Amino acid sequence: MQATTLFEGESLSVYHFRCDAGPAARPFAEVHRRHSLSFVRRGSFGCRTLGRTHELVAGAVMVGRPEREYVAIHEHHHCGDECLSVKLAPALADSLGRAVWDLARIPPLPELMVLAPASADGIDEAALAFAARCAAIASGERTRHPISAKDRRRAVEAALWIEAHAAEPVALEDAARVAGLSPFHFLRVFSAVVGATPHQYLLRLRLARAAKLLSEERIPVTDVAFDCGFADLSNFVRTFRRAAGVSPREFRKHTRAERKFLQERIAAAA
Repeated sequence: MQATTLFEGESLSVYHFRCDAGPAARPFAEVHRRHSLSFVRRGSFGCRTLGRTHELVAGAVMVGRPEREYVAIHEHHHCGDECLSVKLAPALADSLGRAVWDLARIPPLPELMVLAPASADGIDEAALAFAARCAAIASGERTRHPISAKDRRRAVEAALWIEAHAAEPVALEDAARVAGLSPFHFLRVFSAVVGATPHQYLLRLRLARAAKLLSEERIPVTDVAFDCGFADLSNFVRTFRRAAGVSPREFRKHTRAERKFLQERIAAAA
């Protein structure tokens, strides 16, 4: 079993697991230390727990609960498997409700396959949204929760805090702490009030500042990227191109009127 840490935070962590075991491998038992939701990206495997055997194929989710024994089996699987596993701290797991933790498996569903964390960019937010959707599916919940006036104020205050710290590393947990909410509740409230997730809002702020610097100052593109809070140049160029349709250097070559049009496109697309 190969394990790679993709994100490590106070409330949740995300890992990539790769297992090459086949039919010749002996079943092995394990007991999870934390609540976990493991999305099968590729391949398949079997899991035996509480007297039942569950088959997990690509798109399925294995639900892990502390102190419960799980036996992994590969009786008729030759290709191995890859999983993205979201592990949650007790308080965050409790905030998702009990229904999801009473399950051993969630079958492949389109809404989960779309939401499953895919890249390192904003992976903590994607992982939390994924966990929340798993909980909603398990409980049968489909209705929207009303947002109180107090929570609206909290969301606005968090947005102002994110704006003030946009050039710095901003973690979902930090913004939730500023709002005085659990990460799960904060993500839902912020998205409903602001109309974008915290990560989307942060990207818009960073890209808007980058476009302004590229328009008004002749500083190197690398410096623009770091000044706006991007961790590396390639990520900045890729994100800017996705939003504006052109690279940062191409953006600089446009006329003032063309740049203004592209800035409006960035604000809408980020």
